[in-house]
Amino acid sequence: MISTPSKIRGLLAGAALAMAVSLPAIASVDVSGYKFDDTAQVAGKELKLNGAGMRTKFVVKVYAAGLYVPDKKNNTADILKEEGPRRVTIQMARDVSSEDFGKAFMEGLNDNVDKNEKQRIVSQIGRMGELFASVNGLKKGDVLHLDWIPGTGTQAELNGKKLGGPIPDLNFYNAILRIWIGDRPVDRSLKPALLGDVK
Repeated sequence: MISTPSKIRGLLAGAALAMAVSLPAIASVDVSGYKFDDTAQVAGKELKLNGAGMRTKFVVKVYAAGLYVPDKKNNTADILKEEGPRRVTIQMARDVSSEDFGKAFMEGLNDNVDKNEKQRIVSQIGRMGELFASVNGLKKGDVLHLDWIPGTGTQAELNGKKLGGPIPDLNFYNAILRIWIGDRPVDRSLKPALLGDVK
């Protein structure tokens, strides 16, 4: 059967449409079934996915995490110097109680922030603890954003809903980041993944 020019044009248009529809699926990173878009909008600016990986504990998958920054960087010092907006996105892979999540958060801070620095941000740490306490645990599939918004502060958002008000002080947000990309990260395989160093 000979195809007419109109049928050929229709087939080409259909193929082009199919390709266009499939593009968003290409523009994401898959971490054990948890997808992270290549970009994210924070404070009106487009951030790039610096890296993403899975947090495991005793081989159990706890959550997938992604780090978004204005421009990709592969070392902690450069990321901490960044003054623009940033985001850590956490996608829960299992249920975790508020108590356990808060405990892990504090252990990560204690491992990566010295006593003097922690003293300077103690009030912010307390406010973050109150935010965790206000949530009835984190469930598998929950999505938590921890954003740094210049001029505003650290804003936590769970499943699209803001948790409390912003917490000021860039030093506090950098302390949070060091939980995952500091000298003693909570997961040594997750750190290089977030820094984009995984070969």
